[in-house]
Amino acid sequence: MARILPPASSSPPPSTSQLSPSLLPSLLLSSSSCSRLRVPLSRAYIPSRRIALLHLGGAIPQSLLSGVKASTLLRLEGNSIEGSTAANMAQPSTNVTENNAIDWVKNDNRRMLHVVYRVGDLDKTIKFYTECLGMKLLRKRDIPEERYSNAFLGYGPEESNFAIELTYNYGVDKYDIGTGFGHFGIAVKDVMKVVDLVKAKGGKVTGEPSPIKGGNTTIAFIEDPDGYKFKLLERGPTPEPLCQLMLRVGDLDRSITYHKKAYGMELLRKRDYPEYKYTTAMMGYGPEDKNVVLELTYNYGVKEYDKGNGYAQIAIGTNDVYKTAEAIKVFGGKIALQPGPLPGINTKIMACLDPDGWKSVGYHQRYTNQDYLEPEANQVLSQSPFNSPSFYSNRIKN
Repeated sequence: MARILPPASSSPPPSTSQLSPSLLPSLLLSSSSCSRLRVPLSRAYIPSRRIALLHLGGAIPQSLLSGVKASTLLRLEGNSIEGSTAANMAQPSTNVTENNAIDWVKNDNRRMLHVVYRVGDLDKTIKFYTECLGMKLLRKRDIPEERYSNAFLGYGPEESNFAIELTYNYGVDKYDIGTGFGHFGIAVKDVMKVVDLVKAKGGKVTGEPSPIKGGNTTIAFIEDPDGYKFKLLERGPTPEPLCQLMLRVGDLDRSITYHKKAYGMELLRKRDYPEYKYTTAMMGYGPEDKNVVLELTYNYGVKEYDKGNGYAQIAIGTNDVYKTAEAIKVFGGKIALQPGPLPGINTKIMACLDPDGWKSVGYHQRYTNQDYLEPEANQVLSQSPFNSPSFYSNRIKN
């Protein structure tokens, strides 16, 4: 079944920025056709493997990937551990009520930590991100007994910067990205130079550099080897080059309210594009020029999207996963993994689904790389290579 993608940016793209009403039925998830698969306990909860729960949703057991619909995998992702680990992970309720939940969320120290998604060739994707986008490989780990590998990439230490977690499941070389995921945004000093670099390295440019309508910012669009879209935004030096994550939602006002109350995000700006029939809202924990933001996009008349099986989740730091879980339930979210400690390390996590079914994982803020990583994982650069004048010329020559 062919899928038509809604707009991939907050700025008005060409006519493909809207969906024809006649095509909407093909984009809707059918709840009646999705079975509620659950991963056996032996696969879902392995105390000796710290990474198995840390990257919940990143790795799906190989036996469940073949011949399973994307919509089924989406449900699997949200429910696989819910029942089997509740008894092990759950703690007494913190009794967060609607009256004090807003205050708790407002005073919680939160930060977007990393985003998780699946790729078909880990080394190829790492090469593209490091050579074309200037990211650093922060850490990489192979788990042969569970048949997957993962790698973290970004522009600075995970303790202070947003990062990307790539997951490769053995033998799976392609994923369905779906129509719900939009793009990642990267702030660069010179969009044209990055586009030239991507072309020189054989990458795919889907939108040539051009100014945003009504503004002076130059943007361009590229795709990575798996088809995930990246929007390049021309900006000055910034502490957070990995600056946007765009997801599509079925009710923008509902989503804004949920992210403000349940996740404690601010509405940084909202803009409607009636000529292209969509509206966007930027949500986050600080100014766009210094922090990663969540860009929510609503296409007129589209209530649901096919989320595919490629994109997995976003991780958010919190001071208390128990209170966070209770607040999320108060404001309409669904708990996919009950809050509790991870075996063998000094951190606690929980997982939830927002009203549109997008997953977030809450991490206790005190976790550090040393809790569960190899020593060499901390050998990273704290500044973006985009600030280096020689970066582009050296890469193109090579």
